[in-house]
Amino acid sequence: MKKLVIASNNPGKLAEFQTLLAPLGIEVVTQSQLGIKEAEEPHHTFIENALAKARHVSRESGLPALADDSGICVDALNGMPGVISARFSGYPLSDQRNNKALLEAMKTHTDRRAHYACVLVLMRSAGDAQPLIAEGEWHGEIALESRGTGGFGYDPLFWVPELGKMCSELSHDEKHAISHRGKAIQVLMQKLALRT
Repeated sequence: MKKLVIASNNPGKLAEFQTLLAPLGIEVVTQSQLGIKEAEEPHHTFIENALAKARHVSRESGLPALADDSGICVDALNGMPGVISARFSGYPLSDQRNNKALLEAMKTHTDRRAHYACVLVLMRSAGDAQPLIAEGEWHGEIALESRGTGGFGYDPLFWVPELGKMCSELSHDEKHAISHRGKAIQVLMQKLALRT
């Protein structure tokens, strides 16, 4: 596989995928570079949304497609925001408003446990009957206030206890080594190696 389309317009995700896939010599193009509109994400699970996005982009491009559906799941909120993480505070999409909404939702909770979840789906074609599916989780806590300037999404609120830092305070290399997306990519690459 020399070229694949990333089924996302999220600049943070795109930068992470380009970094993670570069050592494999795979050329990464985005759906927006090919003029492909985002797929609908009507489902209640990460895996269903990732499958829908990968199938849509592969069908529209005629190329293999990699889709990610991910979000933050907070124990005290019964797993919310989950699949609606990017849309938690409504439209237009805003990381800053989402972070503010999460802090507001957590005001009365002492259980701060949370995890990032990521499901990756790689389809060789739109009709791929056996797409590669990989999952990763990254456990931490929701902080009482935002801190740091790196990353994207909920990273300024995600405390990583074993490192004593916020996710937004980690270097790219530190984050990729332990993040939900980094873990899922490693699983995906292992599965891909078995198929080639």
